[in-house]
Amino acid sequence: MTRKMSEMAEDFWTKAVNAAADEFSEPVQTRIPTEPTKLRVDEERWAWLEIDLGAIEHNIAECRKRIDGKTRVLAVVKANAYGHGAVRVAHAALKAGASYLAVATVDEGKELRRAGITAPILILAQPPYASIPALLDYDLMPAVQATEFALALGAAADARGVVAGYHLQPNTGMNRVGILPADAVEFMRMTDFHRGLKIEGTFTHFATADEVDEIGFALQLQRFTDAIAAMRAAGFSTGLVHCANSAAAIRYHRAQFDMVRLGIVIYGLHPSDVTRRLVDLRPAMSVRARINMLGEPAVGEGVSYGFTYRSPGNVIIATIPIGYADGLARALSNKMDVLYRGHRMPQVGNICMDQFMFEIDKRNSTYVRTEPPKIGDLVTIIGRDGEDELTLDAMADELGTINYELACRFGLRMKRIYLNGR
Repeated sequence: MTRKMSEMAEDFWTKAVNAAADEFSEPVQTRIPTEPTKLRVDEERWAWLEIDLGAIEHNIAECRKRIDGKTRVLAVVKANAYGHGAVRVAHAALKAGASYLAVATVDEGKELRRAGITAPILILAQPPYASIPALLDYDLMPAVQATEFALALGAAADARGVVAGYHLQPNTGMNRVGILPADAVEFMRMTDFHRGLKIEGTFTHFATADEVDEIGFALQLQRFTDAIAAMRAAGFSTGLVHCANSAAAIRYHRAQFDMVRLGIVIYGLHPSDVTRRLVDLRPAMSVRARINMLGEPAVGEGVSYGFTYRSPGNVIIATIPIGYADGLARALSNKMDVLYRGHRMPQVGNICMDQFMFEIDKRNSTYVRTEPPKIGDLVTIIGRDGEDELTLDAMADELGTINYELACRFGLRMKRIYLNGR
């Protein structure tokens, strides 16, 4: 009897386990939707970037006021347009009067071409030799600093029956990439004969155009103009001559030449304080989120990893789904504010990978007695809310870095909502 009962129990559990396995495994394959559910960016995740394309167009127009009417504008959209979204920003920049685009990698150029953009695209540094077929496939112009690379590019182009355009890059003092200015003429002698090559431009990059001291800038500019003069005296074309980055384009008319390269200013961010009084820029990026948790920890209770903050009592702790994986530096923990209902609230506790918390003082009747905080309330991390504004510049100052870096960080994982696009 005991053995029979044992066999019956074993049979029951075997059938139960098999049934449970069937119940679990079968729907896993059938529950995947054939057409993904369409959600707005702010519905899919309660954290997003807002990119104001109207601000992009405004910023280019404002910079245009300081640029000679015959000088072309190149819009730098590398690093996914500094986190703003390369394709949408490129379209906005071209509508605003830019005629050239620049990126850092071949893959970035390919993305723009696949989006239907036909404007000239410059790769700002010489790519690997293995990328030459892709340069030709997608009609991308590389910066060139080696004779061997230029000849390899020309040979590949000639084999296809086409001519490859490129920009020569003299290193005038930044000492990052490029040929020595004194070698520019010799470079042309060794490459200009090639029927598969055409020089479309010659450019350099300034290291100190955004600084008050002009000595370094002036030295680089002189080296560059000497190289251009030597090339022309030897009978070689230079193509489009360009050297002015954002700061130089705004500050120095003598550095504008045939084209200027506008980078950080397109996004409404100043390269340094020296340009603030010269041009009216509007930040294009805002960082927003919604509260997804509210709690009232007792006096002395800690918040987040390490309990670097403990509740003083009579506060509400609000959680929002942005963390250091989204570009919000952990080093800002307990050192930054957010804007909630138009007022600054302190961030508290260590910033986590995907979330952080801020404090709402319950003694403030504006937020508690009149209208208690609730799940889904809007919070601003970067941008304007009411009369106040939180900026990338202030955040960068706190971290001891530059606004460029932070804009790129926020663009790595967070999705974008585009505003004011035509």
